[in-house]
Amino acid sequence: METTVNISGMTCAHCVGSVTEELTAIEGVENVDVELNAGGVSRATITSNTEINPEQISEAVADAGYLAVADS
Repeated sequence: METTVNISGMTCAHCVGSVTEELTAIEGVENVDVELNAGGVSRATITSNTEINPEQISEAVADAGYLAVADS
């Protein structure tokens, strides 16, 4: 399954690493691909072997220090 999440507040490669680490720690996640949009809304595509609860994704992004945002 693929899940996409928009993330606000990311500015650099360190941000990408932090978000990737937190999202990868969610059970069932196989891969995380983050597209950085420094100063704007970045996007993470999460590949998993099961459906991931959106609350888990938001919490993981928050644990990395950023904010998951809705599509605008």
